[in-house]
Amino acid sequence: MPTDTVDPLVPQSHADPRGGDGVPITTGHYQGMIVDLSGVVTALLPGTGSDDDYVCRAFADPLRRVGAVVLAEPPQPGHLVDGYLAALDNAARSGPIAVGGVSIGAAVAVAWALAHPDDAVAVLAALPPWTGEPRAAPAAQAARHSAVLLRRGGLAAATKQMRASSPPWLAEELARSWLGQWPQLPDAMEEAAAYVAPSGADLKRLVAPLGIVAAVDDPIHPLEVGAAWAAAAPHAALRTVTLDQIGADPATLGAACLAALGDVDDV
Repeated sequence: MPTDTVDPLVPQSHADPRGGDGVPITTGHYQGMIVDLSGVVTALLPGTGSDDDYVCRAFADPLRRVGAVVLAEPPQPGHLVDGYLAALDNAARSGPIAVGGVSIGAAVAVAWALAHPDDAVAVLAALPPWTGEPRAAPAAQAARHSAVLLRRGGLAAATKQMRASSPPWLAEELARSWLGQWPQLPDAMEEAAAYVAPSGADLKRLVAPLGIVAAVDDPIHPLEVGAAWAAAAPHAALRTVTLDQIGADPATLGAACLAALGDVDDV
């Protein structure tokens, strides 16, 4: 049954005693999770302009707590989407896998799961960017705008403008990952901005359970997109976070995706 209720991030999990920073440490036993990820390779795809370093920090700890084998795929900015699809194909050579990602990475992960229903155990989708054609989606517009700035002024000038309009934590992440993907970064951004994500009709055919997380205050990845994905897919649930939570701890994304997966009540 589709799940379109937007829930706050309240991890439905058992908790270990508090760590040294006073924050509860979750063991990863998410209540009611309908898939067992123990020993399952989980391949993760970064968002546009981001990289495997960030997606690993966003997902690795929560996934390892449920026994998953984490595989963070590095972006190949010269052929971003094809590179992601090839990486997922390669990861599935030894058996079914779970897939996931952030933004465009989430969209490509869902598309791969749709094309490989027998090979996708579960999908973890953080900050879905749009449904179907990108058109005027804020994430696509932002990618196109960044590509223009990079081509006109170069990396240093574009990074300076990005810092001026981004939360400090995001600016630091992108400044690092943009440098690593230069000079092909504008090509990757334009490719991502033109990507046709799974449509609502496509999502209705998704066999794998889908755990989605959206930020309630993210203008680039609107909450409405995550809610639409959760309403369309037959075995899906949505959890929400805030940008401040993500900035304070990237693993908030992975934990929320797993919590959403725990909310899926049937397959």
